[in-house]
Amino acid sequence: MSSSTLRPTAATSIPWALVLVLAGVALTRPLLNMTGLAQLWGKPATPLIATAAITGIWVMAMVLSRHPRPVQTLVLVGLTYAVLATALSAVASPVLDGELSGPLTNPFALVAMLAVNAAWGSVAGVLAAAFRAA
Repeated sequence: MSSSTLRPTAATSIPWALVLVLAGVALTRPLLNMTGLAQLWGKPATPLIATAAITGIWVMAMVLSRHPRPVQTLVLVGLTYAVLATALSAVASPVLDGELSGPLTNPFALVAMLAVNAAWGSVAGVLAAAFRAA
């Protein structure tokens, strides 16, 4: 096996900067809850609108970036968001609630959070691929 087959190419490499930026964009969802804006603006409309807007941003980023693997990239975005949101919860919940709460306190919730956000990224990736093909 030659060394060139071991190195990732531009077509197969992961755009980690884009993954981190898009996962960071999704952190607006938990921040809306933590700041009380989701309650102020109304539930369940605020989280649903935020999710739709974030998904739109993810899809648009994949369409504009023309990265050849939108589904895989957005699955990674969803997983990265799940990890970042879990870390945010671990830091913020003791400050806001006085005790640790969130996915870290329940292994099933942690697995569910990873699965749901991977699925979210997958759906967004399929949408991005469809828009690019159109």
